[in-house]
Amino acid sequence: MTKPTLLLSALLLPTVLGACAGTPNRGFESVHQPVVSRTDYALDLGADGGRLAPGEEARLEGWLRTVRVGYGDRIAVDDSAGPAPAATGAIAGVVARYGLLLSDEVPVTPAPVTPGTVRVVVSRMHASVPGCPDWSRNLSNDFEGHTHSNYGCALNTNLAGMVANPADLVRGADGAPTIDPQSAYKAIDSYRKAPTTGAGGTLKVEKAGTR
Repeated sequence: MTKPTLLLSALLLPTVLGACAGTPNRGFESVHQPVVSRTDYALDLGADGGRLAPGEEARLEGWLRTVRVGYGDRIAVDDSAGPAPAATGAIAGVVARYGLLLSDEVPVTPAPVTPGTVRVVVSRMHASVPGCPDWSRNLSNDFEGHTHSNYGCALNTNLAGMVANPADLVRGADGAPTIDPQSAYKAIDSYRKAPTTGAGGTLKVEKAGTR
């Protein structure tokens, strides 16, 4: 009786281990969530008397082309070493050629701004869902009620790829400062005033040639 018992145990062990393998997910919310990463690019430009030094505007133009600045990038000017409104205006003019505006939020950079210079910082965010697709779990041997290991990968990957501002996935977006109650009430008012189906609220549309 000992040998059959040992043989049965040896056969059951891979099945039990197979059920435990793979990415666990015991809830209805996917374990695969978008992750937002941010990269900052900085360029120091010479400022002479609050204005950009000769040739610096062209250098900024070439640098922006090199980093391929575009929609979704946030550009800010750090002039903490000394106010340079004329230099900031010139930088804003270059940035406007790319259809962008300067941001008021200046990220913290590792090194302080050297006196006589202004720093242009381009912040770029990217959202992705690491670990997807995930086919590591075999549901045919799942005895613990897990959802599939790939559950949520398609939805969250599409969300990460379509969101205009990846930062909204972290802290959300502020609502409109003003709200028009009349506009918000239109849909509810139309629903309440619509006749019920029993009173002819639903119209029957017949195709041509049919009765």
